Amino acid sequence: MGVTVDVRQVYKYPFEQVVASFLRKFPFLTDETMIIHDPVTAEREAVLGFEQDRYPNPMDKNVISVKIVEEKRDVSTGIIYRKRIAVCQNVVPEILRKVNILKVPSIQLEEESWLNPQERNMAIRSHCLTWTQYASMKEESVFRESMENPNWTEFIQRGRISITGAGFLNYILETFASTFLRQGAQKGIRIMEMLLKEQCGAPSAE
Repeated sequence: MGVTVDVRQVYKYPFEQVVASFLRKFPFLTDETMIIHDPVTAEREAVLGFEQDRYPNPMDKNVISVKIVEEKRDVSTGIIYRKRIAVCQNVVPEILRKVNILKVPSIQLEEESWLNPQERNMAIRSHCLTWTQYASMKEESVFRESMENPNWTEFIQRGRISITGAGFLNYILETFASTFLRQGAQKGIRIMEMLLKEQCGAPSAE
């Protein structure tokens, strides 16, 4: 069956500022064994400053850690690819954790992004790495220059949740997951608006 959640938001800030705030929202650690090209690393460090060790994150206490596991730039297109793994607290209510498959302290999410600075867009694809035998939870998002105003940025997200391996709890879990996804999306938007206002001042009216 499954549930789909759609979100759209227009940030009245330029694309570059919005993407910088998105990356700053959940600063990430770097795998020490990974080799990263210096230009990309320098760009990321300039954006994040010294915030990479701030966990638990004050923006969202459910996020335990975020680690970048792959990062590279396509020299022909300039597109920057990043793969991040987030570890989050298990927010499933205690009453539902009586089911064995839900008795885990944390869940893992994988996020891939493709940032195209020249065309001013960034595509994001994420999915849950926990409970893959029983559920499919995916999100596809894009930040892009707004057609209404080149100084604004449009954000579009579609989340899809399908739970098939929990028996009679399928419907209950899908309902909870869809509510959590909607609330999470709105919370993310509020965090972004707060960061943008703190870092960039009042939104652009033109």
